[in-house]
Amino acid sequence: MQRFPWILTIASAVAFAILITLGVWQVQRLQWKEGLITQSEAAADASPGAPDSVFGSDNPEFSKVALTCPGLATAPYVELQTIHDGQPGVRLISPCRHPGYSRTLLIDRGFVADSISARPPVTASDAPVQLVAQVRATPAPGPMALAAEGRRFFARDNAAMARVLGVEGPTAPWTIFALTSSNPEWLALKPTAPPAAFANNHLGYAITWFGLALALAGVYIALLRRKLRGDPEKSSS
Repeated sequence: MQRFPWILTIASAVAFAILITLGVWQVQRLQWKEGLITQSEAAADASPGAPDSVFGSDNPEFSKVALTCPGLATAPYVELQTIHDGQPGVRLISPCRHPGYSRTLLIDRGFVADSISARPPVTASDAPVQLVAQVRATPAPGPMALAAEGRRFFARDNAAMARVLGVEGPTAPWTIFALTSSNPEWLALKPTAPPAAFANNHLGYAITWFGLALALAGVYIALLRRKLRGDPEKSSS
């Protein structure tokens, strides 16, 4: 009878625990992702709400909001370089002070193709613009994002955009995508929100991690039985 292989057992137990933990984590991610998909689908079917109720909720992402933006049609803007439906262009982003709401909102007014050189006029105006928009989270700029060049941005950065636009006071952290046009007479402006695309591969990842844990357990049991019984070839010699 051979001595019990403690080192093999400890190493196998640690590896098994890690694999099981990764599998459980992927199951939790699966549940979170399915909840996010359900939330986005429900929000897409819901009517737009008032800013206080929308932004006062625990998670307003994907919600529609009804806004009044004084002077938005002729408001100053920054341009965000992007691609829409395979076409290069920019998105025009302007500040909005909805009456009665304490924070300035940055409104993504829509996409303008690079082939269009014209832009909406920029003049002082308080003419109200009624807008339906969708609330989306604003991811932080990546480490490889190019620096802004004046009013042209290459990554969405609400704080930097607000500074360039001369916004005073607090700015909402959300990106607000216009679903209706601030300039309906100018058809070159395409108000859109990016599709809520979710990669949901967590079930496959979970099965992989649990499968590796099961395979490890099988290999350990086989090695353990061989070790405790001794090597038959050595015994015969």
